Amino acid sequence: MPRALRDVPRTVWLLAAGQFLNMVVAFTFVYFFVYLTHERGLSVAQAGLISGIGGAGQVAGNFTGGWFGDRYGHRRVLLVGSLVSGVGVLALPALPLALLYVVPGLGQYAGGCVRAANGALVAVTVPEGARRQGFAVMRFAANAGFTAGPPLGALLIAHFSYAVLFVVDGVGTLVFAVYAARVLPARGAGAANTPEPGGPGVFASLRRRPTVVALLAAILVTDLVYRQQYVTLPVDLDRHGLGTGFYGWLLAINGGLILLLELPVTLALRGWRPLRIVGSGVLLVGAGYGVLALGVGAGTAVAMMALLTAGEILYKTTATAYVADSAPAHVQGRFQSLYSGVSVSGVVLAGPLGGALYGVAPGALWPVCAGLAGLAGVLLLGTGWRAAPADGPARPAGRRPAASAKSAS
Repeated sequence: MPRALRDVPRTVWLLAAGQFLNMVVAFTFVYFFVYLTHERGLSVAQAGLISGIGGAGQVAGNFTGGWFGDRYGHRRVLLVGSLVSGVGVLALPALPLALLYVVPGLGQYAGGCVRAANGALVAVTVPEGARRQGFAVMRFAANAGFTAGPPLGALLIAHFSYAVLFVVDGVGTLVFAVYAARVLPARGAGAANTPEPGGPGVFASLRRRPTVVALLAAILVTDLVYRQQYVTLPVDLDRHGLGTGFYGWLLAINGGLILLLELPVTLALRGWRPLRIVGSGVLLVGAGYGVLALGVGAGTAVAMMALLTAGEILYKTTATAYVADSAPAHVQGRFQSLYSGVSVSGVVLAGPLGGALYGVAPGALWPVCAGLAGLAGVLLLGTGWRAAPADGPARPAGRRPAASAKSAS
C-alpha cells in the first residue's frame, strides 16, 4: 500500500467497504423512472414529476444533513438516514399512487443526509493533510460499487421482478446501517460537536473564507454543466445516429477511467495547491463540451468523455477536501453539507435548464456548456493564484491541528 494511504484511518477504510456494498445494491433510482411508466402505468409527465420531487429531496438532504450532524452527531444522521432510506425503498412496491409523490422524496432526502454525513465523517476522522486521500478512497469505493450495481439490477428485473429489486436494495441499505453502527465509534468520530462558545456561525465563517465561497459558486455552475451528460447528451447522441448502446459504452469509459486513475492521480498531486487542481479540472470539463461543439460524432463523443472524466478526477475529490480543510471544527458538518448540496445541484437544475436551451437552440448547448465551465475554471485558477500560502499544499499528515482533534460528529 502506498505510504500516503496509510495516513487514512482504519475507520474510513471500514466505512468505504460498507459504502461499496451499499452502492452495489443502490440500483433503484437507475430504474425508478422505467418502473413508474412500465410497471405502474404512469404517464411520462407523472413519472417526471415524481422523479423531480425525489431529486429535489436528494439535494435538500445534502444541504441539510451536515446541519443535523453538527447538532446531533454525524454518526446518528448516517444511521437514521440509512434506516429511513431503506424502509422507503422496501415500501415502494406496496405504495398507492398518492404516496408515490411523498415517500420516494422522503427516502431521497434521507439519502442526501447520509451523503453529507459520510463526507463530514471523513472530514472529522482524517487528519488535515490526508483528507484528499480519505475522500479519494471513499469515491473509489462508491464508484466501484455503482459500476457493478446497475448490471446486477438489470439481471434481477429480467429474472425476477421490480419487487425483488426493491427488496434487495432496501435490505442492503438496512444492512449497511447495521454495519456502520458497528464500525463507527460511538464516541470520537461518532459524537456530536459542541459549538465553540461565541464561535462564528456558518455564514460568518464563510465570509472570512472568500476562497471557499468562490469554490462553491464555481462548483454550482460546473455541476449544472457536468450533469448534461445524463440528460441532454443521450438525446443529442440519438439525434446524430448514436443510440443507447453507444451511450452506455461512453458511461463505461467514464467509470473505468475513474476506477483506474483517481486514486493514483490524487496521491501524485497531493502536494499541489488545491484550487489550481480544481480549476484545471473544471477547465477540462469545459474542454470536453468544447469538443462536442465542433460536431457530434463517435470520435468527438469519446474525446469529450475522456476530457470530462479527467476533469472529474481532478476537481471532485480535491474540492471536497479543500472545503473540509477550510472549515472551522464546530461547523465542519455544515461546510460539508453546503459543498454536498452544491455538488449535486445539477440533479435539479441540469434537466430543466439544459432541456430548455436544447429545445430552443440545439446547436448552442455545447458551446454554452463549454463557456460556463471555462469561466468557472478561470475563476478558480485566479482565486488559487491569489490565495495565501496557507491555502496551498496541505500540511504533512500526522500534524493534526488542535481544532481537528476535537470530537468529530
